[in-house]
Amino acid sequence: MNEIMIHPHTYIHHNAKVATNVKIDPFSVIHQNVEIGEGTWIGKFEGEVTSVEIGDNTTIREFVTIHRGTKDKWKTVVGNNCLIMAYSHIAHDCEIGNHCIMSNNTQIAGHVVMGDYAILAGMCAVHQFVKIGQHSFIAGGSLVQKDVPPYIKAGRTPLSYAGVNSVGLKRKGFTVEKINEILDIYRYVYNKGMNTTQAMDYIEEEFPVTDERDEIVTFIRESGRGIIKRFSKTSIDEDLGN
Repeated sequence: MNEIMIHPHTYIHHNAKVATNVKIDPFSVIHQNVEIGEGTWIGKFEGEVTSVEIGDNTTIREFVTIHRGTKDKWKTVVGNNCLIMAYSHIAHDCEIGNHCIMSNNTQIAGHVVMGDYAILAGMCAVHQFVKIGQHSFIAGGSLVQKDVPPYIKAGRTPLSYAGVNSVGLKRKGFTVEKINEILDIYRYVYNKGMNTTQAMDYIEEEFPVTDERDEIVTFIRESGRGIIKRFSKTSIDEDLGN
């Protein structure tokens, strides 16, 4: 084993078999009964200076993994007051907002953006580059391959629009009038037979300017992967009384 190529901060079990021209970067762990062949490099990225930034009052439970950034964004960010539950994973270059919850075994691939107050129930898997809007709720066991707009619930297979997240919004202090406004907007997104461009044009023309309206329109217009669809044409919007 060529000692010059093995960093002193690397741990290698004395029973491991390592070839003579292997390069192993710092903080790697090589256990017993491992054999590494000639010409192998075990390292991290290309030596670029990257980071993970975690905000105040964020709780990270057992066996969570969070990867630092790469050359794409140079950092992975987790906001303030988040709860990252056991066995969850946040990959490189993700941007997790404030007050987010990731339940047990949630797996988030690289470059995912998650808005404030978004909640992922247990065992969700989120595809790389997906965007999840603020105040949204995604049901447990979901495979998230498309963008999830703000203020909504998403569930079923394939992942689909399941109504406005009225319970979550009420808990955050949204008024019934504001929730009804959001619900009316999403009726035009999902129920009126318009394509996305037509729905956005109509909403901008016919709905008064509010922060929530603009958040929804901007999110959908800027969606790179496209937003999730409605499960079926016969589904009925959630009623605030339910």
